[in-house]
Amino acid sequence: MNVNQMIEWAAVILILIGSIVSVISAFGMIRLPDVYTRSHAATKSSTLSVLTCLLGTFIYFWVHDGFVSVRLILGILFVFVTAPVAGHLICRAAYRSHVPLAEGSGEDELKTKLFPEEK
Repeated sequence: MNVNQMIEWAAVILILIGSIVSVISAFGMIRLPDVYTRSHAATKSSTLSVLTCLLGTFIYFWVHDGFVSVRLILGILFVFVTAPVAGHLICRAAYRSHVPLAEGSGEDELKTKLFPEEK
């Protein structure tokens, strides 16, 4: 087994890890109790899964074909920047729309700062 084959196998393993994390993320979005924890599952683990899949694809095509894809690099950067920001904005909009937290979430310290008229 030469170096190119080992790097190709590493790329395949990255894609497999990304697929597994994506399935775990999907289960998290189904099973978690409220919009805030679902958003966490959607942004953190899905971002990781997409990044590992795209990185594995980039490495595979780089080693196998000698082709450096600018589209894959831009896709990695785009997902890395936009997914956490979108998750934050969704949670912020849900909180300002008075979507309740899940039972057992603990104390809501932001409520007294953001909505002082409600006690």
